[in-house]
Amino acid sequence: MAGSSFGNVFRISTFGESHGAAIGVVVDGCPAGLTIDEGFIQSELDRRRPGQSAIVTQRKESDTVQILSGIFEGKSTGTPIAMVIPNTDARSQDYNHIAEAFRPSHADFTWQSKFGLRDHRGGGRSSARETAARVAAGAIAKLFLMENGISVSAYVSQVGQLKLAQPYEALNLLLTESNPVRCPDPEMAIQMEALIREVRKAGDTIGGVVSCVIQNCPAGLGEPVFDKLHADLGKAMLSINACKGFEYGSGFEGVTLRGSEHNDAFYNDGGAIKTRTNHSGGIQGGISNGMDIYFRAAFKPVATIVAEQESVNEQGEPAMVSGKGRHDPCVLPRAVPIVEAMAALVVADHLLRGRGAKV
Repeated sequence: MAGSSFGNVFRISTFGESHGAAIGVVVDGCPAGLTIDEGFIQSELDRRRPGQSAIVTQRKESDTVQILSGIFEGKSTGTPIAMVIPNTDARSQDYNHIAEAFRPSHADFTWQSKFGLRDHRGGGRSSARETAARVAAGAIAKLFLMENGISVSAYVSQVGQLKLAQPYEALNLLLTESNPVRCPDPEMAIQMEALIREVRKAGDTIGGVVSCVIQNCPAGLGEPVFDKLHADLGKAMLSINACKGFEYGSGFEGVTLRGSEHNDAFYNDGGAIKTRTNHSGGIQGGISNGMDIYFRAAFKPVATIVAEQESVNEQGEPAMVSGKGRHDPCVLPRAVPIVEAMAALVVADHLLRGRGAKV
């Protein structure tokens, strides 16, 4: 199938299904000589793995990554880096009841329509299980960005109606990993966790927003007209399972301002050109301007719920389906490292365009 690869210079191709033997990724275009910290890659996967807290799916996967190629004596060789993550706790029998029925708001019907068949076990390749491969690849992209002084930090800013009022500048993002929700405001995190637990107990699900900031990104990244930096970030986020919306900078709220209020005035800060405000979100004309890049990604409530729902089977006959197996009541906590990974992949790719093959 087409569509399993992402990026231009720093390019990844993922493979595998939710209930197959393994999932994995091939990273091509990573510069030679990059120090590869395997412990860091595993720590990123640990942030995304299932079963890490009481408010996420209880599927028990260690998500232990195996690096097969592209690294020698702790350094990238410049050749493709292949990584594989075995599936060890799949329960395919939990999905026998939807072998011929379509779950509402899932990819079952659309995949059947496109390919003429589908892997009903956990959704096959349409499952968010595939994103573990992206996180592994994104960890390598993060290592490359760190070498260049660039950081990528995401956090949960909204769950249902509970929403952080502060901008990222007013938050201590070091607190993001201090709670299972991954919200950097400890008091709001408690409320969000309570809401997720309440929703889970009711057999339902809930959505929210992940915010992300990319700092110390140099001016000049982005390839107009069709490969604008924000366009590639938008594609990256919207390719994540359950992501329904993307906005950067002032986003939709910017429409309430006038041009005189929204324009970011330039000034010279000791030889560095900066802007006094950052409604542009660090990107102007599709190119980074050196200011912080910030955006938000909206995630829908998980489609799998316990209650029975009306549907049809492959013959178009009425059918009732209900959620079985192990699923997240809210994707937000585990989406944070996925958002970071995809953002890092985009920035690493643009940083390498026009560059040589060395770090």
